[in-house]
Amino acid sequence: MSLNKIFNKFTHRNQEDNETQKNGVMLVAFAEPKHVVAEQFRTVRTNIEFAGAALDQCEVIMFTSSTVSEGKSTVSANVAVTWAQAGKKVLLIDADLRRPTVHATFRTLNLEGVTTVLTGKTKPSDVAEKTFVDNLDIITSGPVPPNPSELLNSKRMANLLEWSRTNYDIVVLDAPPVLAVSDVQVLVPKTDGVVVVTNMGKTLKGDLKRTVEVLKLAKAKILGSVERVRASKGDRGYGYGYGYGYGYQSNDVR
Repeated sequence: MSLNKIFNKFTHRNQEDNETQKNGVMLVAFAEPKHVVAEQFRTVRTNIEFAGAALDQCEVIMFTSSTVSEGKSTVSANVAVTWAQAGKKVLLIDADLRRPTVHATFRTLNLEGVTTVLTGKTKPSDVAEKTFVDNLDIITSGPVPPNPSELLNSKRMANLLEWSRTNYDIVVLDAPPVLAVSDVQVLVPKTDGVVVVTNMGKTLKGDLKRTVEVLKLAKAKILGSVERVRASKGDRGYGYGYGYGYGYQSNDVR
């Protein structure tokens, strides 16, 4: 690959990531619940439930990816919406304290959230917000801290998730990419299962392999993978499309 191609790929990824941080992700499952993409998100939700049936509990589910701009924020938010639409009481937590998106997606401020809870300034009940989606609450990231990994590895984070388990049926964590930082590894012991989001034609096989290795070393229960597929030229829907290949083997991501 030439230097120009590498630069263009890097630039495009940064532009996409910045756009998501600024405007949030598209909630297809809420805006057009009958759209084929919304149905695919419901299929992902159902397969996660099947995969989780083999576990002692499957209440706190973390969504991550290998690197940035692979779609994990879109998948986590939309799957959280489908659980809420199914009648579950759902909490979506923005655990990506470096590049948060949940506040932008749900059009709210990000003055308080996970980081203010973890620094003892607020309580979980103070920062949990209702959204325009029935049954779905959110906790935004809060101000970006200088030490995300240390905060996520704290006793207060464990307490936040225990409070979440007590008050909600399903807790969805939008977590950082695995290969970018160590945040995911410290979160794994506090979660029940992990879903890895990949971008077909973009995610490198080597990156995905290393991601699985890192998660296994952290003793994560990998529920499966979700594959994001680019729209074809004839797909006018939202300017993009998603297809999901969901493998819920605990020992393999495919």
